[in-house]
Amino acid sequence: MPAQTDTLSRIYAQSLFDLCNEAGGRDKIMEVADELEQVCELVRADQGFREYLDSPVIESSRRGLGVRTIFENRVTDLLLRFLLVLNTNDRLGKIESIQSSFDDLVQDAWGRIEVDVWTSSPLDDASRERLSTRLHQILNKEPVLHCWTDENLIGGVRIRIGDQLIDGSVAARLKQFEKSLQTKGSHVISAEPNSFMTVPNDEGQLQ
Repeated sequence: MPAQTDTLSRIYAQSLFDLCNEAGGRDKIMEVADELEQVCELVRADQGFREYLDSPVIESSRRGLGVRTIFENRVTDLLLRFLLVLNTNDRLGKIESIQSSFDDLVQDAWGRIEVDVWTSSPLDDASRERLSTRLHQILNKEPVLHCWTDENLIGGVRIRIGDQLIDGSVAARLKQFEKSLQTKGSHVISAEPNSFMTVPNDEGQLQ
């Protein structure tokens, strides 16, 4: 599930993006993006490692040595130095949010946009293709779909595009939307977009 971003994370992500661009342009940006994603996969997979990065008990200098030992010769020198800066500033706990912001910058730079899709059961390939095609027409960007399964949804679909949430959380609408998506394709999204679009507030609640 994607991390929530904030202003500070976006500032760090922009700094990393600019450094990568200066160091090698698109190739370096994509290389670091891939490495940063792998670092975050490690954080998500290991709760102990997550706590290690964010622990106020561990001295910054000692944790810096640990970070260097773990990642030296495994990631580019640029990313390693960035991780050490985060450690010095006690910001390693924000690594997932920074990665999410960095990925947003990458997608925006090359006309792509991240789209998260939740359904109660996995979408088949045909439905994913229809959804991707229609979103491309609506957004004028290439959607990069991330599909998730949420068994708590009552046979429904929820889509997040940036800060916007297309949420059919009412059971009847969910069932109607999913049925239309499977049988008619994702053009249903654009038929009445305002009826699906809500914007979450700072507490994550829909307005």
